[in-house]
Amino acid sequence: MDDGWGGGCFCGRIRYRLKRRPMFVNCCHCSDCQRQVGSAFVINGVIERENIELTAGEPVVVSLPTDSGRPHDVYRCAECQTALWSDYGRRGWLSFLRIASLDHPSDFPPDAHIFTRSKVAWLSLEGGAPAFEIYYDMKTMWPPDSLARRAAAEERARA
Repeated sequence: MDDGWGGGCFCGRIRYRLKRRPMFVNCCHCSDCQRQVGSAFVINGVIERENIELTAGEPVVVSLPTDSGRPHDVYRCAECQTALWSDYGRRGWLSFLRIASLDHPSDFPPDAHIFTRSKVAWLSLEGGAPAFEIYYDMKTMWPPDSLARRAAAEERARA
């Protein structure tokens, strides 16, 4: 098991530690993400919620509407409002960690660019991770060990 990686909010009130690496890292270019973070994209590490250990503070949950109608809960610092991770669909067991909230975000480059149909025109993705207009087939893109981790986490959540 890895020693973990630290992260937290801008003001330092909330700190967390990852117990394992994310299963997969997406660089999302959808217009919702662009508006939420005020930038061209957001980089999310897909990780089991149980592998994010809070070491200081407690985030607040802000629920955002989505086009699909499924809930999108963003876990933020109540003080500085930094988004730390999201739960798309209110699953409870799967989190989308904001890689930029890590102390060393360069440790986790994107494995794929998604929703590039709404990518800002001036951003070039040449030479990097594969890019998808919308999304990809997880079974072909994710490494086998990551698929197994995801399946095991989902199974534990159902039990």
